Amino acid sequence: MENLKDRIAVVTGASSGVGKALAHELARRGARVLLPARDPQKLRRVSEELEPKGAAARHWALDLTNDDAVQRFIAEIRQEFSGIDFLIHSAGIFRREALAFAAVAEFDALYRTNVRAPFMVTQGLLPSIIACSVVIAFINSTAGERALAKVGQYAASKHALKAVADALRLEMRPHGVRVLSVMLGLTATPMQEEVCRLEGAIYDPSRFLQPVQVARAAIDSLLLPSEAAVETLHLRPTDA
Repeated sequence: MENLKDRIAVVTGASSGVGKALAHELARRGARVLLPARDPQKLRRVSEELEPKGAAARHWALDLTNDDAVQRFIAEIRQEFSGIDFLIHSAGIFRREALAFAAVAEFDALYRTNVRAPFMVTQGLLPSIIACSVVIAFINSTAGERALAKVGQYAASKHALKAVADALRLEMRPHGVRVLSVMLGLTATPMQEEVCRLEGAIYDPSRFLQPVQVARAAIDSLLLPSEAAVETLHLRPTDA
């Protein structure tokens, strides 16, 4: 396991689910983690959980759909840190509705959170990332490759996120920056619990991917030697 001491990692959506697991795994390997997310109380608890591991963690209560707040966050990070080693986008929201009844406002919310926010944060932090020539990861969904009924608007946002990652990967190759898309199947997260509720299905986390499995696989993929790169990582539960 590579020691990430003194490496700087920004992880969005770290208050729960995969984002939280990523923060824990990066901290376990010695990285300094910077955690922006919407819920300050949950973020504070995550930071407190990391402290016994000797992790250096900071958190920001940040609404990623608020442009002014995002710009302030970007400016603060760039002023305080000369470089960023990891930028991992795990924040996201889900909506479920047939196209005939889906509210345009909900579609806009999906776009702003799932596509526009990671685009904006990445663009703002690119100079700091290029300075370190390391990695950017987008935690995505299998819906980003295959849409199902009643999740067209969510799938559209995830298709768009994959397109952003694919284009960025080509643009960043000359700078030595890796870009990874992590396409997740059913994962035991609060979002998946909500999906099951909306679909009238039983939420059985034991049948799903565990966030810690996702975090370890993603970080291991990002830390391959320079001769090899994983560009798209597909993960799904074996039996689901």
